[in-house]
Amino acid sequence: MNKLLLSALPLALASCAVMLPGSPYMLGKQPAAGDLMPMGTVKATDSSTMVMTETKVMGLKPNQYYVAHYHVMGRASTDPCSSAGAPIMSTKMVGMTDASGMLSITASTPRDDTMQAAYYNIHTASDAAGTPADGGVACTAVKLNANMGGVGQ
Repeated sequence: MNKLLLSALPLALASCAVMLPGSPYMLGKQPAAGDLMPMGTVKATDSSTMVMTETKVMGLKPNQYYVAHYHVMGRASTDPCSSAGAPIMSTKMVGMTDASGMLSITASTPRDDTMQAAYYNIHTASDAAGTPADGGVACTAVKLNANMGGVGQ
């Protein structure tokens, strides 16, 4: 009986998640990327208390740490990725590219914090702790809370 119950748990949890509006989002290059041509996607899935973010980007520096996080809208521009909004620190995700420059990060972040986001940004990191070393190499505007009629509403 316990074995059956445990094997059904992942299926039950997966059925509670809903793909967020607009997801997957396409990442665009930012000026700090220089000659790099990062291309990738951010997929956000919502549950009642967490947002699962799955990031896949290619074209980055090989064997380099990167830090990603959601940001609130700033005042420097009406374009979210140029608005200089503050990072939502509870959404910080750190990963390292492989030898070909591919970055894969999957992390859960608190739903209430993540739903405040206007954009998702990836920075080169100066260390394994994810200290940002630039203003961002890839970015995408997000509208995670737009017309949410599903889970958690």
